[in-house]
Amino acid sequence: MSEAATDLDTMGPVDFLIVEFPAGQQNFTGEMVEELVQLTEDGIIRILDLLIIAKNDDGSVDAMEIEDLEGADEIRRLEGHIAEILAADDVEMLAAAIEPGTVAGVLVWENIWAAPFGAAARRAGGQLVATGRIPIQAIAASMEAELAAEAAAGGN
Repeated sequence: MSEAATDLDTMGPVDFLIVEFPAGQQNFTGEMVEELVQLTEDGIIRILDLLIIAKNDDGSVDAMEIEDLEGADEIRRLEGHIAEILAADDVEMLAAAIEPGTVAGVLVWENIWAAPFGAAARRAGGQLVATGRIPIQAIAASMEAELAAEAAAGGN
């Protein structure tokens, strides 16, 4: 078995997120960067790609890698770990999620914490067939609705 196949067999799930900022209000060097650096240093995630996408008012897209940013010294500490796996087609697909006139940070990461479980599942013959995320806003709304229902039931 090749080294690449072995690496894939032991990888954790890979996720991505896009954080959109209104034009002129982006800040990629503050608290978010500190948290990202800490997650990486703690071995919880491994950054596979990290870039900035600017979607112009006319819908055209400009993408910048981290090394192209000014004042992002803290995040540059992670550059040696970034694989830069996103292709131009991926950037266009991701840019479709953001509004014209905005700037977004795109993060692709491996969940290192889940790698041992995923590898064990693959060795057992299993395969991941679905994954998903529940937005925190949906969980909060559900909890609020449950509390309101309990209060209403207790008042009868």
